[in-house]
Amino acid sequence: MTQHLHWLGHDCFRIDGPPVVYTDPYQLAGSLPPADIVLVTHDHFDHLSEEDLARVAGPGTVVVGPAEVAAKAKVPVDVIAAGQTRTIKGVTVRAVPAYNTDKAFHPKADGKLGYLVTVGGVTYYHAGDTDVIPEMTGLAPDVALLPVSGTYVMTAEEAARAARAIAPKVVVPMHYGAIVGSDGDAKRFAALLDGSGIEVVIKAKE
Repeated sequence: MTQHLHWLGHDCFRIDGPPVVYTDPYQLAGSLPPADIVLVTHDHFDHLSEEDLARVAGPGTVVVGPAEVAAKAKVPVDVIAAGQTRTIKGVTVRAVPAYNTDKAFHPKADGKLGYLVTVGGVTYYHAGDTDVIPEMTGLAPDVALLPVSGTYVMTAEEAARAARAIAPKVVVPMHYGAIVGSDGDAKRFAALLDGSGIEVVIKAKE
């Protein structure tokens, strides 16, 4: 289920459809296919990176994000809020909340997002920068992309608890190796889900 999913570091993934969907482009390297859709979760520099957005976005690219992204971005943004669903270029995009519960980096009131996006018959849940929150329970995507680094987001232990609540078929750790977190967090996360029935795939950075 993850053969069309590429981890480009931090919270950035590329899903090869068609269409080609990117999430939170940041510190991109090499030659990359142009984006049909870019999903931006919030306005922090490591998620809304104008330089990286420009590397993959062209005239036909639809950039999707919350109001705070539209307020800062230098390109047009299709504004979406938690609870809303859009069909963009044949892809269903559903916005869900992403926020901290025991730290102040991502307040719920800001309207930062995660996304459920269905590409090629596979539903991916990109959690964004978040702690374990009630809105995750029972989302049941095919593939969940969860932060595991702690500090600004869930720790590996908290992410394992979130995975059990979300109930995906496959889970891929993210938000490590760039600003905070390490491969060790991803491996610890995988170990914590051993025997859970949820497959853990640790993607190599491309």
